[in-house]
Amino acid sequence: MTTTRTALVTGGASGLGAATAHRLRAAGLRVLTLDLAGADLTADVTDEEALRRVVGETGPVDVLVNSAGIVGANKPLVETTADEWRRVFEINVLGTVNTMRLLVPGMRERGWGRVVNVASMAGKDGNPNLSIYSASKAAVIGLTKSAGKELATTGVLVNAIAPAVIATPMNDGTAPDVLAYMTSLIPMKRVGRPEEVAELVAFLASDRVSFSTGAVYDISGGRATY
Repeated sequence: MTTTRTALVTGGASGLGAATAHRLRAAGLRVLTLDLAGADLTADVTDEEALRRVVGETGPVDVLVNSAGIVGANKPLVETTADEWRRVFEINVLGTVNTMRLLVPGMRERGWGRVVNVASMAGKDGNPNLSIYSASKAAVIGLTKSAGKELATTGVLVNAIAPAVIATPMNDGTAPDVLAYMTSLIPMKRVGRPEEVAELVAFLASDRVSFSTGAVYDISGGRATY
């Protein structure tokens, strides 16, 4: 008898998180979304105690998809403030750390787990006037590589995806000139679709990936150069 695996998708109320939740359900997983509102579980990923409380009621989690994130300020580095940096890093980096610290021990004990962290091409290339976001996603990539090595012999695989611009609500607030610049860098000359990203996440969340961890999978319409 096969036991149905459980996936937790943060930022699951909209955008990439919602598309991923839909795709994982189609693959037969029991999926729980977590977000500030409109999800199966309501919690702030920066609030460790709240996370522990709500996740503690779900039972074992086998797949963790860290999709919660914000873009933050669109402005030159020298005009950014310490508070703007703290806010983005709290959500994009520490939010990812919090869920991993909470759920990875159980995966390790059971000998199987998949963690997929949503980074960004900005974390590899750096986007002008998005220094905070770019740096936060570079941190997610470094975190993924480190954790992947730590857990390499445990059955728990930790990988990241690095999307280019995707048509999601999160990008609705991005300045049009910034969005146009980022789209111009994509050889396919279009933005990606959430369901395209969800397909890659579904692969990384499955048994189909078995010899890859600490890796960054680009989904960029050809933008990635390394």
